[in-house]
Amino acid sequence: MTPELVIFDCDGVLVDSEALSVSALLGMIERAGGAVSEDDAYEHFLGKSMKSVREILGRDFGLEISDQHLTAMRVDLMRKFREELKPIAGVKEVLPKLGLPCCVASSGTLERIRYALDVTGLLSLLEPHLFSATMVKSGKPAPDLFLHAAASMRAHPRDCLVIEDSPAGIAAARAAGMRVLAFTGGSHASNPALKARLASTEPDSIFADMLQLPDVIAGLGARVKAS
Repeated sequence: MTPELVIFDCDGVLVDSEALSVSALLGMIERAGGAVSEDDAYEHFLGKSMKSVREILGRDFGLEISDQHLTAMRVDLMRKFREELKPIAGVKEVLPKLGLPCCVASSGTLERIRYALDVTGLLSLLEPHLFSATMVKSGKPAPDLFLHAAASMRAHPRDCLVIEDSPAGIAAARAAGMRVLAFTGGSHASNPALKARLASTEPDSIFADMLQLPDVIAGLGARVKAS
């Protein structure tokens, strides 16, 4: 039962960007006159599109985020990416070894996805199969983005395997009828509360070493055959 398509989230799965993204987000919130703790930011915003983040900040935190705030945050984030962003350890080695069609489905804009992959040396391994939440009506945890990626890659949802690092992403994969692995190897994933939330979503498997991905996929196939 080898998957026909492996769908990677970008932030926290391919590039070690979640801590940088949260730092930029908290800076924007502060400039907008609000205050959100780092733990709350991970709980409420991890894996979600900026459209969803903006809606949550307005609805749950009473904070209005202007277009100017968003622009300043994006400039700050791109600077952080340029100066500090690294690929997830092992991902450059493992992608060519999978021997399976792969694509990226991320809550970020296409510009941000391409930039993150470019500065980390991963773009040539994954382009042009890049899909952004801006391409669909609803971002994660809705299934729209993963279903769009599968349709574009001509794969049936039941034959897709998603690699995610956030509860919202895992929920989106489940809603799309796809198998999903939770990756906990990013620098942000040492947060105990996040690990507990990931476990509670009951992914097909949880792993922390990207070099183990081929074995994890093989293990999923073995479990399906045994059942």
